[in-house]
Amino acid sequence: MLIPCLACESRFRPDDYFRACTDYNRGLDLVSWICPSCGNHDDLRVLPGELGFGYPCRGRFAVHDRLRVPGLRRQRGELRLDISLDAHSWRIATRVRLPV
Repeated sequence: MLIPCLACESRFRPDDYFRACTDYNRGLDLVSWICPSCGNHDDLRVLPGELGFGYPCRGRFAVHDRLRVPGLRRQRGELRLDISLDAHSWRIATRVRLPV
């Protein structure tokens, strides 16, 4: 399975795609991703069996597009999101945000 960038339509193997995730926002339950090909920034929610793309809106994350990824699983941790697909797994850490 190849996962596309919604901006440039480059396609990535799951390992390359999830290694490009930069941050997990536990409060909004969203993952930040930067496309290795075009540099586009996307916010997405990892759901069982799919990725949900959208944007933060009024204190929550609004999913507008969904991409099926059969077998995709997630487990929320204290300061991380663990993603697994088949025999592979990825850990997306929460970036510590300092008060302004």
